[in-house]
Amino acid sequence: MKPLALLCLAAALAVAAPAQAQNAGQIAAARKGASCPKCNLFQADFSGLEIKGRNFAGARLRQADLSLSVMNRANFGGADLRDVNAYGGVFSSANFAGADLTHASFVGTYLEGANFAGATLDGTNLSGAEMDRARGLSQAQLNRACGDGATRLPPGLRVPGC
Repeated sequence: MKPLALLCLAAALAVAAPAQAQNAGQIAAARKGASCPKCNLFQADFSGLEIKGRNFAGARLRQADLSLSVMNRANFGGADLRDVNAYGGVFSSANFAGADLTHASFVGTYLEGANFAGATLDGTNLSGAEMDRARGLSQAQLNRACGDGATRLPPGLRVPGC
C-alpha cells in the first residue's frame, strides 16, 4: 500500500474509534451517593456534594469538579484524577494511594489523614492545602507538585512554590 493510502486509512480508523466519554448513568448514581469503583466519571460535577465513605477505586474522574465537596473516607485508590478541580474540598482520611493526581488543583483543600502512598503528584497544586497529618507522602512526590506558604505538610516535608 502506498504511504498516503496508509495515512488516510489510519486517520479514518482514528475518527471511527469510539471516544471514552463519560457514563451519564454512572455519574448520576455516584452523585446520589453510590459507590462506583472503576466507573467512567470523566468530567463529572460533584461540586458542593457530600458523599462520604464511598468507593471510587480505579475510577476515571479525569477533569471532574470536586470543588467544595465533602468526601471524607472516600477511596480513590488507583483512580485517574488528572486535571481534577478539588478547590476547598474536604477529604479527611480519603485514600489516594496509587492515584494519578497530575495537574490536579487541591487549593485550600482539607486533606488531614489522607493516604498518598504511591500517588502521582506531577504538577499538582497544593496551595493552602491542610495536609500536615497526611500519610504516605514522600519528598520525591512533593518535589513534582507545588504549593505556597499556607500549605501545611507533615514535619520534615516541603513543597516548591507555584
